[in-house]
Amino acid sequence: MKKNKEHIISQIEPDSIAEELKLAPGDILVSVNGQSVEDIFDYHYLINEEYLEILIRKPDGEEWELEIEKEYEDDLGIVFENGLMDEYRSCRNQCMFCFIDQLPRGMRDTLYFKDDDSRLSFLQGNYVTLTNMSDADIARIIRYHLSPINISFHTMNPKLRCRMLNNRFAGEALKKVGKFHEAGIIMNGQIVLCKGVNDKEELEYSIGELIKYLPNLQSVSVVPVGLTDHREGLYPLEPFTKEDAQEVLEQIHRWQQRLYAEYGTHFIHGGDEWYLLADAKIPEEETYDGYLQLENGVGMVRLLQEEIQEELVRRTGDGRERKVSIATGTLAAPILDKEAEEIHKKYPKTEIQVIPVVNTFFGERITVAGLLTGQDLYRQLAGKDLGEALLLTEHMMKSGERIFLDDMTVEELSRSLQVPVIIVESDGKALIEAVLGEI
Repeated sequence: MKKNKEHIISQIEPDSIAEELKLAPGDILVSVNGQSVEDIFDYHYLINEEYLEILIRKPDGEEWELEIEKEYEDDLGIVFENGLMDEYRSCRNQCMFCFIDQLPRGMRDTLYFKDDDSRLSFLQGNYVTLTNMSDADIARIIRYHLSPINISFHTMNPKLRCRMLNNRFAGEALKKVGKFHEAGIIMNGQIVLCKGVNDKEELEYSIGELIKYLPNLQSVSVVPVGLTDHREGLYPLEPFTKEDAQEVLEQIHRWQQRLYAEYGTHFIHGGDEWYLLADAKIPEEETYDGYLQLENGVGMVRLLQEEIQEELVRRTGDGRERKVSIATGTLAAPILDKEAEEIHKKYPKTEIQVIPVVNTFFGERITVAGLLTGQDLYRQLAGKDLGEALLLTEHMMKSGERIFLDDMTVEELSRSLQVPVIIVESDGKALIEAVLGEI
């Protein structure tokens, strides 16, 4: 007999319906309107109604039957211990470009888990390949009209997709996109571009096929494959060069011009890495169509620049004296150098040192700040005059925790370098406040 899941509450949001009802962490959601809750899909669908009856079991076993009247689609303000409210589904593919397969040994176990769960796409914005999605899953997404669903396309060539994902069902899975489109489900897509595999003519074909799902497929990002030094026994992929990046961007820009003229959307977007690798100008803000792919590294540089300028315009500047350091990946260092100059113009007695850190843990081809480890930061910053504080982006942290990918904590790094370490939120205002010692 299958044991019923226990949906344990971990947090109650302030000023929420749940707080008003005096629910508390440790309470268990038993049912909504007399129905048991299978997972997060069920929960969000069931609580949309204006009138609810929920059954709560307290830690001592006492049960509360609560009647709720609210606005349609208002949330209750409950956070569960298991955000999915079910077991996580692991990936069945063996993608030739999988980053997890390129991790060195000895890291924490959770980093090696490959998820491919459509429910995480809705809940956390994760991208799914559709190969792990059953007909029942599709029916529920359509029935509950859950949007957006984020899809890893990589290619629209069915045979090539089977080869890239090393899954004989990967090509057939693309037919599920049509079902979502017909049902009006909003989607976003991504293509991890691999040199000599799904680029050039194959990318051209894929974009041509993907525009058929406009406007429900509202954006597609193209990002370069990440290659670590730990690829023993894996498919022999090559890194993109500056010239390659320029060619990719020319292809993307050509499509953007056509699609904006025809549909009023740029639709296909290049990751920031392409522009930095190509030494090309970052596109203007309007090109990003509202930053639909920020979490995929599309438009983060432009948004940061806009936020910094907006905040500096608001300020009058002064003569405060302060010296700080910003450590980042080698890719973003030149950009941050320019932004540091802008801050210095407003606050001429501030000294901002931007230090590019080479990724020796994963390999020098990994140039983004989010994959830097505590040990690389320590080894390359030790002995330097870092000033009054070291500033690091929140993207280096394990989600919700002050810990790096190699399990070094922020506090350990701070003690080792003998300088306060400030973790900065990923927006321009927060960066300026951290530089000036306002946070």
